[in-house]
Amino acid sequence: MFDRRDDPATGRRVAVAGTYHRVPRAPVRPLAAAIAVPRGFVAAADVIAVVLFVGGAWVVVDRLGTLPALVAVLVARFRRRGLWAIPFVCLFFASMGALENMQEEIIPLIPVLLVLGQGLGVDAVVVVAMSAGAAMIGSAFGPTNPFQAGIALKIAQLPPFSSGGLRAAMFIAGVSLWIAWTIRYAARHRIAAETLVPETVVIPPETVVGHDLQVVPLSEGAVALPMKHVLILAIALAPMAAYVYGALRLDWGFNELAGAFLLATLVVGTLGGLGLGATVEAFLEGAASLVSPAIIIGTARSISLVLEDGRIVDTILNDLATPLAGMPAMVSALLQVPVHALVHVAVPSVSGQAVLTMPLFVPLADLLGLSRQVPVLAYQTGAGLAELITPTNGALMAVLLAARVPYQTWVRFLLGGLALMMLVGIVAIAVAISLARA
Repeated sequence: MFDRRDDPATGRRVAVAGTYHRVPRAPVRPLAAAIAVPRGFVAAADVIAVVLFVGGAWVVVDRLGTLPALVAVLVARFRRRGLWAIPFVCLFFASMGALENMQEEIIPLIPVLLVLGQGLGVDAVVVVAMSAGAAMIGSAFGPTNPFQAGIALKIAQLPPFSSGGLRAAMFIAGVSLWIAWTIRYAARHRIAAETLVPETVVIPPETVVGHDLQVVPLSEGAVALPMKHVLILAIALAPMAAYVYGALRLDWGFNELAGAFLLATLVVGTLGGLGLGATVEAFLEGAASLVSPAIIIGTARSISLVLEDGRIVDTILNDLATPLAGMPAMVSALLQVPVHALVHVAVPSVSGQAVLTMPLFVPLADLLGLSRQVPVLAYQTGAGLAELITPTNGALMAVLLAARVPYQTWVRFLLGGLALMMLVGIVAIAVAISLARA
C-alpha cells in the first residue's frame, strides 16, 4: 500500500509517491464479497437516488406530452428552412443532454423528427445526428450533467462546478463542431424536400414503455409552445438551476438535487392534470426504467469496496503509475482516454463507469502529480464520446433502428466527427494541465 497524507492545500487525503510497501494479505472470502454488494449500494445511495429521481421526473414530463409538443414546434417552425434548422435542433438536444443525459427519451420522437428531415431535405443519418448525436455530445461535455461530470467530480472530491468555464468552453466547441460536421454531411447528401408534409404524425405506443398512442400536430399554426407546456418545462428545469446556486453557495450535494426533482415532479404532475396517483405511477415507471443503471452503479461501487478490502487498489495503482511516471504529463493523461473508451464497451452506463473507474484514476493522478480535473476530463472524453459508437449502448441502437439507419452507415458518418470531438477533449485536458501548473 501507499502511505496517505492530508493535503493542506486541497483538504483531501492523497497517496504519497515513493511510499509503496508490502502489507499483510487480506483475502476477501466469498461471503464477504457478497456482502460487499449491498454495502456498495449503501455507499452509492446518493448517486443512485439522483439517477432514479431525475429519470422518474423526466418521464412524468414526457407523459404530459411536453417533449413531443416541443419537438412539434421545432418541426412547424423549421421544416421548410433547409439546413438552417440543423443548428437549432442540435442545440436543443445538446442542451437536454447536458441537463439530464437525454437518450432514451429521443426514441419515441424519431417519427416526428423524420418528418422534420423530410421537410428539410435531409436523410435519416442527419436526423439521428442532430438529435441523439447532439444529445450525446451535450451529455459528454455538458458541465451541468449530473450523470457524468457530476458523479465523476463528486468521486474526485471536487466542487460540483469546478472548472466550469473550461467545461462550458468544451460544450460550446464540441456542439459547434458537431453542427458544422452535420451540416457538411447534409449539404453533400441532400434529398428532395417533401412538400406535402402531413398535418400530424403518430408516435407508436410500442416505441416507449407505458406510453399511449400520441398524435402530434404539425400544422403551421403550431409555432408557439402552449403556456401549459412552457410552465411544465420551466418547473422541470428549476431543480437544476437551484442545484447550480445551491452547490456554489449552500454546499448542496446529490441528495438536495434528488429532493428538488421529487418536488418538481409533484408540481408538474398536478399542473399537467395527471393527479397525484397518476403522477406517482408515471414517476415509478420512469424510475423503474433506470433500475439497470442503478444496479450497475451499486455493483460497481461494491467492486471498489472488494478491491479496497483486499488491499489491492494500491497494487493496481502502482502497476499503472510505474510505466506512466517517466512519461510527460500530457502523454500519461491522454493514455487514460482510450482506456475509458474500452471500458465503456463492457460497462455501457456512464454513471456506472464513473463509480467503477474514478476511485482508481483519481489517486493515480495524485501519484503522477496531475490535477484531479485531468482524470475527470479523460473519463468524460473517453466514456462520454464512446456513447456515440459502442454497440452496447442500447439507446443508440434503438434510435438507429427506429430511424432505419444501418449501424455501419452511422459509423461511416461518425468517424470524422468523432475525431473532432476527441480533439476538443484533448485540448481541454491540455488546458487543465497548464492551469494546474500556472
